[in-house]
Amino acid sequence: MDVQVWTDFLQQNWLVIVIALVVLFIVLNLVKTMVKWVLAIVIVAGLLIYSGISIEKIGEVVTTVKDETLDTLKSEAMNMMLKEAKDAKYTKNKDGAYTITTPNMSLKGETGSETVEVTFKGVSLGEWKVNDTIITFIETAQSNGSTTTK
Repeated sequence: MDVQVWTDFLQQNWLVIVIALVVLFIVLNLVKTMVKWVLAIVIVAGLLIYSGISIEKIGEVVTTVKDETLDTLKSEAMNMMLKEAKDAKYTKNKDGAYTITTPNMSLKGETGSETVEVTFKGVSLGEWKVNDTIITFIETAQSNGSTTTK
C-alpha cells in the first residue's frame, strides 16, 4: 500500500477516525460480552471500508483473526482441561454417550468415537479429534467417579 494514499486519507478524514476511535474505546470499556468484539470488528471494518480497502482484503483479515482467535480458544481450553480435570464430573448414558463437565467447559462424546464436542465458557468450539490431552482428561474424569443416566 502507498504511504502517500494513507497520509492523504488521514489528513482528509481525521475527524471520522477520531470519532470512530472514541466510540471503539467506549464500546470496549462498557460492554463486557462477546458483543463488544462484534461491535469492535464492525467499527474497524467500517473504517477500513471507508478508507477504500477492498472487501477481499477485509475478508482475508477477518478469516485470519477468526482462525487465530479459535486457535487461542482451543489452546486455552486444552490448558483448562488439564487444570480442571480433578473437578470434572463424568456422566455416561446407557447408549454409550458421555458428558464431562467442569466449571468452565463441557465435553460430549461417544465411547469409541474419534471426535468429541467441546464447549468452553459457554462457547461451542466444535468437534475436536481425540488426542492425548483429551484422553487424559476423560480418564481423570472417570476416575473422579461417574454417574449413569438413561
